Amino acid sequence: MSALTPAEAASLRETARHIRAEIVRMIHAGGSGHPGGSLSAADIVAVLYFHSMNIRPEDPSWPQRDRFILSKGHACPVLYAALAHRGYFDHDTQWSLRAIGSCLQGHPDMRKCAGCDMTSGSLGQGLSVAVGMALGLRLDGNPGRLYVVLGDGEIQEGQVWEAAMAAAHYKLDRITAFVDFNGLQVDGPTAEIMEVRPIPDKWRAFGWHVVEIDGHSVEEIAAAVDEAKRTQGRPTCIVARTIKGKGVSFMENEVDWHGMAISDEQLARALSDLGEAL
Repeated sequence: MSALTPAEAASLRETARHIRAEIVRMIHAGGSGHPGGSLSAADIVAVLYFHSMNIRPEDPSWPQRDRFILSKGHACPVLYAALAHRGYFDHDTQWSLRAIGSCLQGHPDMRKCAGCDMTSGSLGQGLSVAVGMALGLRLDGNPGRLYVVLGDGEIQEGQVWEAAMAAAHYKLDRITAFVDFNGLQVDGPTAEIMEVRPIPDKWRAFGWHVVEIDGHSVEEIAAAVDEAKRTQGRPTCIVARTIKGKGVSFMENEVDWHGMAISDEQLARALSDLGEAL
């Protein structure tokens, strides 16, 4: 696939901006949620759902679709905003985030949410599920690809590395894993809680093809995904350098915004930062 045209890149940046605005609106409406890591992943999710993935919103269970796994499931507002914008469900459904009985729970639930390919939330499990899915698709002769988004704090989990080893061993080149490398987790900087660097070297040591990018550049994200599609015999890890809370000035690089509700006044400030009307 060729590089993004200027018009395509502009459209994806606008989509990511819209997703960020919906994230803060959704969390404000729900009275709880995880804005920081949702905002940091918005550009990645925008490129996947609006450019790179082979999907059919009108047929969410299409067998040959590409699958998306949000392993860091607490960041589900970014997924819900993308699904709504892509047409998987009605836009107004977003305002039921975390409500009892809603299809948009605090972590993705594939039994309730159209377009959700994995129930996630307990960290460390998403890549293992992708390995199982990839093996199953291979046996079926299904061309679908797997995209996984992991948090950098999440890769402190040992299960991630068992799955990484298995994916390389079985040459699962249809798996592309993004590490949302924003440097913060719920208790503070990852470097202080449990150092995860050097991230690219670790994935290479486990047999993965590795690409390092600016996780807020839609051009670099799209190019990295295209490179992953061309890579044969090895899964690909895209290490995306991001800013937690990206796009909202008072949330950027602030660990407290890992998981915190948004007040009326904060919503107005956030939307102003994002160029949106209240």
